[in-house]
Amino acid sequence: MIFLPTLAALVSTYQAFNRYASEDIKQFELTMTQFDLIATLGNQPAMTFKELGEKTLVTKGTLTGVVERLVAKGLLETRCNPDDARSQLVGLTMLGQSLFESIFPNHLSHLEKAFAQLSEAELAQLTQLLLKLKHNFQS
Repeated sequence: MIFLPTLAALVSTYQAFNRYASEDIKQFELTMTQFDLIATLGNQPAMTFKELGEKTLVTKGTLTGVVERLVAKGLLETRCNPDDARSQLVGLTMLGQSLFESIFPNHLSHLEKAFAQLSEAELAQLTQLLLKLKHNFQS
C-alpha cells in the first residue's frame, strides 16, 4: 500500500485548497458550490442542468437546490429549453453576470498567490501527474 501517503497528501491538499478558496468567497455570501456555478456560467450562454452538472461535477440532487437558492438571490434564471421541452436552461441574470465580473478576477488573483510558489516546470509536472491519476480513476 505504498500509495497511502500520496492519497493522504492529495486529500489534505484538496481540503487546504478548499479552505483557502472558500475564505475568499465567503465575503460575497456564497458557498464554494454557488461560486462554482456562477464561475461556470460567467460569460457563457445558458446551459442545461445536465451540462452544468458535467462542467461543475455537482450531483443533480445538489445542483437543483443550489440553482434554486441562486435564483432566489436573483443571480440565476431558468427557462424552458427551446430545443428540448423536457429540460430547462440555466443562466446568469444581469446581476449574476455583474457579480461574476467583479469577483472572478479577484478570486483568480487570490488563488494565484498560492500557485505562484511553484515554478512553471513544477506546475506543468503537477498538472500532468494529476491528469494521469484522473485518467486512472476514470478507466
